[in-house]
Amino acid sequence: MEQRRYRMYGLVPYNISPIQQGIQYGHAVVEYGLFAHEMSGGRANDVVLDKYLDWANNDKVFIILNGGTTNSRIDPVTLRPKGTLNEHLVTLSGNGVILSTFYEEDLGDQLTAITFLVDDRVWDKEAIPDWEDAQNLMNPATIQPVYWNKEEWDTAVGGKQNVFLREFLSQFRLA
Repeated sequence: MEQRRYRMYGLVPYNISPIQQGIQYGHAVVEYGLFAHEMSGGRANDVVLDKYLDWANNDKVFIILNGGTTNSRIDPVTLRPKGTLNEHLVTLSGNGVILSTFYEEDLGDQLTAITFLVDDRVWDKEAIPDWEDAQNLMNPATIQPVYWNKEEWDTAVGGKQNVFLREFLSQFRLA
């Protein structure tokens, strides 16, 4: 089995100071580790815990992104908080992404960070280019397309969730 590399991605509000963005992100990373351990019941070979420990022991790369606004006010139509960070949480959760959150008590218990692990098949676009770019790649040994179709590319990227994360993350900039 090929060794994956991981990055811990996080979304934070744009309107807090850079140091606070880092602190809120850090809180959510700790929550992710606790959640991974809790989910596994402390058992070895649990997928979520193993990925987290692999990241924590080997990679330790943080990617902190501008997640927009956060809001504790409930939208009367959707019955959810209406900040963009809150909407990103709904989108990530709805796509089955394992994540952690942090709500800052000193900011009215608002959502201030979302973190989730992303493997190299999502962010290493030199190894696996985006589908549009991959269509033009040829294997030098066979002079055949590297990926014959979108389904092959989806598999190379790691499946539906990684395809979603590639698209989802393309809309963000560093915090």
